[in-house]
Amino acid sequence: MNERIDDVLTLAREAEVEPEPVAFGAAAREAWTVVEGEGTFELAETATIRADRDRLVRLLENLFANSVEHGGEDVTVWAGTTEEGFYMADDGVGIPPERREEVFESGFSTAEAGTGLGLGIVAELVEAHGWEIEIDESEAGGARFEVTGVAFP
Repeated sequence: MNERIDDVLTLAREAEVEPEPVAFGAAAREAWTVVEGEGTFELAETATIRADRDRLVRLLENLFANSVEHGGEDVTVWAGTTEEGFYMADDGVGIPPERREEVFESGFSTAEAGTGLGLGIVAELVEAHGWEIEIDESEAGGARFEVTGVAFP
């Protein structure tokens, strides 16, 4: 576990991203395969985006794992692309508006056993690409993470 955390932190902090055309749907499906816990994954319409593939997969892994860990029983997670980037949404318990900024701080966790690294890593990976991320409420009442500023080939 500690080795995986170190690998992800190193990947997130490396200065040089190497964007290339990446099939978002394939990256999202790959990321879902490593998520532990119960949940359902649904892939919406997707496109090819410009991203560092390994970093994109890590980013999605962390978003998906956060939803499964904090979303409650039988959470459903959706992912897809938008005109300006991509999103991940769930039907879990959501994130209160007053906590939405602090969840990206390294070490912040609402779970007793949580490391507080997951969404901090997401923020690092988003920043490394020059993208922006926002949290809102999903249509299903859970959390929606929207990443913008993404280039398309």
